[in-house]
Amino acid sequence: MGLFILTETSAGYAVLKANDKKLLQRSNLAESTETVEGICSLLKLKTFQKFGSAAEAVVEATALTEGKVTPMLASMLDSFKDEKKISLAVADPKLGNAIKKIPSLSIAPISDSTTADLFRAIRTHLPSLIPGLLPTDISTMALGLSHSLSRHKLKFSPDKVDAMIIQAISLLDDLDKELNTYAMRVKEWYGWHFPEMAKIINDNLAYAKVILKMGLRSNASGTDLAEILPDEIEGAVKAAAEISMGTEISPEDLEVIHHLAEQVVQFTAYRAELSSYLSSRMQAIAPNLTALVGDLVGARLISHAGSLMNLAKSPASTIQILGAEKALFRALKTKHFTPKYGLIYHASLIGQATGKNKGKMARMLATKAALGLRVDALSDLNSAEGAPEVSQDERSFMGRESRLRLERQLRRLEGRPLGPRGAEIGPSGQLNARTSTWNIKEARQYNPHADGLTGNEAAGSSRVNGTDGTEGLQLIAQQAGAGAQVDGSDEEEESMMDIEEDEDEEPMLEIEDDEDEDVAEASDAQASGGAKGSSKASDVKLDKASEKEAKRAHKAAKKARKAEKRAAREADEAEAAANGVTEKASKKKKKKHDNEALEESSSKKRKADDAADGGEKKKKKKHKT
Repeated sequence: MGLFILTETSAGYAVLKANDKKLLQRSNLAESTETVEGICSLLKLKTFQKFGSAAEAVVEATALTEGKVTPMLASMLDSFKDEKKISLAVADPKLGNAIKKIPSLSIAPISDSTTADLFRAIRTHLPSLIPGLLPTDISTMALGLSHSLSRHKLKFSPDKVDAMIIQAISLLDDLDKELNTYAMRVKEWYGWHFPEMAKIINDNLAYAKVILKMGLRSNASGTDLAEILPDEIEGAVKAAAEISMGTEISPEDLEVIHHLAEQVVQFTAYRAELSSYLSSRMQAIAPNLTALVGDLVGARLISHAGSLMNLAKSPASTIQILGAEKALFRALKTKHFTPKYGLIYHASLIGQATGKNKGKMARMLATKAALGLRVDALSDLNSAEGAPEVSQDERSFMGRESRLRLERQLRRLEGRPLGPRGAEIGPSGQLNARTSTWNIKEARQYNPHADGLTGNEAAGSSRVNGTDGTEGLQLIAQQAGAGAQVDGSDEEEESMMDIEEDEDEEPMLEIEDDEDEDVAEASDAQASGGAKGSSKASDVKLDKASEKEAKRAHKAAKKARKAEKRAAREADEAEAAANGVTEKASKKKKKKHDNEALEESSSKKRKADDAADGGEKKKKKKHKT
């Protein structure tokens, strides 16, 4: 059994053989390897494989940092497969596990803490262990490899810079805190001079702009604030400035307050620019995540995970509670319910859900966000040379479709009506009105010349039923006028009756039905009068009058029934009120009688006690004498 040591250098791989099989078990290993002679007496170079180029060195170094066995290293280790019972000391435990999994090798890797002193001595005396390798060459190759490896790791696409998002969202949170602090300081400082303005103007930016424009409150009446405030608020500010109870301040104090107000205005403008920049970067880097949870929530998720790739590697359950780690571990420690959501709680879809559905929506949204994140992080839509550029809508297609499905699922869970596909949904879940195209329709007009035609005659023909057209039209006009008079009188009576009935159900609906029936019947009567003569028109009028009488009688009966119910209800209320009054009087009389009886009994008892006390005193006095 032999002990070999695998050493990775900037020039290549080196395998050293130990002269002592139990070298790692020595207690004085660090002392015996301090000098060059000591370490050279313990170790001997077995084989050395040099890197062919700087690019190959970068590839091998990258694989070693990830704990992978490259083909070059595997071919080098194949030369030891004929050896029996070999132990190989490796510096990295991940690399040792990877070597152990190679099926064709029977090598037992050693990568525990016992090898630390040995590898430290090898790195110190490496030029002495590898002949022909100068210290200057080793330092030069190490410097070049480190630079190449750094450039390899930092190679990125300008559209995939998630570090910019992390810095932007952190700066945005810091700006919000500082801006709030500065705005409160401005209000407190200027409030000594004009305390009433803080109650009138709630917006911090408008407050600072008014200070810069107006200055002292005495200038309020002559200052035009229309560009900053609405008319009613401007009037309230000017009126309050006239009767303000604030103290006077000097021009020096006002100048300092002006500088602070300028800082508030500048910070607010810069925050708006930073928010716009963050939105554009999120649309470029993670369009599907932005479509699902929004740019601010998505940026906070990326910042909390460390990078877009780390967040894409996380499962949906981790994304769901990301940001609630303290609550999670506290719940696990105390054996309580674990949290249902973390940073994802601030997404608009979860805000639209009610209490019992928030957890379900958080789980579904985290699942869709995990899929969208993997598409954003791992897809290379524009990487192929000569490929057409993909639009922003195509890149965020998956996120938008997933959001539509989640919105429909949420409305189904909440019991709300499902909106049409592509409908705009507000923050609270309401359907926003969509602007529809206005179509101008031609209004229908009554054509009197079409009445009373027979056969295929054109409108306005001079022959109507074998008579002159003038006579037919006059007859139709007389019938229509009579019908209109009857209908008008009936409708007036019905409307007056409906107004008198204050508790009638759906009176307007019945009036509209009557009017529709009247119009239909009048049109039928007009058409039939022109075609069949005055006899049939009179029959139609009689039928209509009888129907009107029946409806009128039905309404009168209904009104009478309601009047009876109202009278009965009023009588019950009066009786109940009377009973309440009598009961109250009787209770009061009984209570008074009980109080009088209680007083009388207590007075009798008190007199009896006094008499008994007097008798005892007389007996004691007589006994003493």
